Amino acid sequence: MKRKTTGPRAPRRPELRLPPLEPYDGGLAPDGDYDGLELSGLDLTGASGEGARFLDCAVRGCALDGARLDGARFLDSRLEGVRGVGTGLAGAQLRDAEVVEARFGGTQLHGSAWERVLVRGGKWDYPNLRSATLRDVVFEGCVLVEPDFGGAVLERVSFVDCELTGPDLTGVRMTDVDLRGVRRLDIARGVESLAGAVVSSPQLLDLAPVLAARLGLRVED
Repeated sequence: MKRKTTGPRAPRRPELRLPPLEPYDGGLAPDGDYDGLELSGLDLTGASGEGARFLDCAVRGCALDGARLDGARFLDSRLEGVRGVGTGLAGAQLRDAEVVEARFGGTQLHGSAWERVLVRGGKWDYPNLRSATLRDVVFEGCVLVEPDFGGAVLERVSFVDCELTGPDLTGVRMTDVDLRGVRRLDIARGVESLAGAVVSSPQLLDLAPVLAARLGLRVED
């Protein structure tokens, strides 16, 4: 009798259905309240939107370089084709949200909270996700370059057809994290935090030198 094997629990994906949206071409304000709006093609460079709330909104093709959105909340919303360098999203909340074809560099997301989020396509260079909480998150077809997950909590997170280059996993707590969809698994730091994750057999071979070094294991022919 064969023993039945079970994989990690799959993330719950967002079921985003945006209502008819009203065009919005204004700026952002701290603690602003944006409901049922479409922000399209806006230059929000350096904008100050700390603590703002976006509910049932679409943010499309906007420039967010240096924008300050710390503590902002994106609820039942979609960010599509946005781009930004040094965007501040520390302590932000993303819930039932989609981030599609975004290009971010050096984004500050430490302490952020993600719940039922789909990240599809795009490229994220050096995102700071230290002490963030990610629950029911899917990364699909995207590129993550040296993300810092130090001290983060990842629960029911999956990577589908992704590139994950040099992540820092120091102190990460993982539960039902599926890494099998990462094209090549290259862990910079924190390989010991992979407990709670699932990898494929080829990925395990890629990780073997790092695991051996961590264990102090010498391999000689």
